[in-house]
Amino acid sequence: MIGLLLPLAADEPAIEIGHHVTREWNGWTFNIDTIASTLVAGGLVLLLGFLVKRHVTREPENYVPTKLQLIWEGVVGQVNKQVEDNLGRVHPFVAPLAICLFFFILFANWMELLPTKINDDTHLLVAPTADTNLTYALAAITMVSVWTYGIRQQGAGTYFKHFAQPFPILLPLNILEELIKPITLALRLFGNIFAGGIMLALIAMIPMYALWLPNILWKSFDAVIGVIQAFIFALLAVLYFAMAGGGHGEHDDDHAEHDAADADAAADEKTPALAH
Repeated sequence: MIGLLLPLAADEPAIEIGHHVTREWNGWTFNIDTIASTLVAGGLVLLLGFLVKRHVTREPENYVPTKLQLIWEGVVGQVNKQVEDNLGRVHPFVAPLAICLFFFILFANWMELLPTKINDDTHLLVAPTADTNLTYALAAITMVSVWTYGIRQQGAGTYFKHFAQPFPILLPLNILEELIKPITLALRLFGNIFAGGIMLALIAMIPMYALWLPNILWKSFDAVIGVIQAFIFALLAVLYFAMAGGGHGEHDDDHAEHDAADADAAADEKTPALAH
């Protein structure tokens, strides 16, 4: 659990960022607010899926797709395109995983935009992606799935042999790079959403008569950042699957990964210096 204390004037209380409501059980510490928000985000993904399925299964002669269905189809189409471009086909496991990751992370990122403050210290919902416990869990699930996919596609011998390529002396570096991937994947998502929480806390210090404008502007910007970060996480997951499967070679994968990094850098350039 990472926290940050922003000092104010001597007569004003400090703003504590990253503080969680915790419960102890059997020597374990649980962030109850993160767990609750994670369950809500997961429930929203399931609800969205069921709603879209109900509309898609209708077959009237003059049926017009709803806006919800069009949004879902747009996201699914883009994800399928990325999967097909990198894996050579729309894989029945990779594509649904990437779609679920995108919508789950998107809903989780948008939690902090909701006006759910009930008093000075308690929020009903927090952005669970501003907690490293969730981002590390998402990254771990993604990378374990990637490694499993790579072994199934290439066989254990061929998959582990590639760590010693192009030269055996690079074996330690290649293994270290593979182990660092989930860490960077988790911290990229956490850092951007955590910085958004800091900015919202600072904006809340503005006098009430002037608060509404910067609050609206930042939340609008933060909503866009939430979409970008969800997309980058899902895209990198697809790229890691492509590299693990050995489908199109490392050059194309590195090029696509650099495109994702450029998109992330472009978002960071628009973020105030504090968000870095």
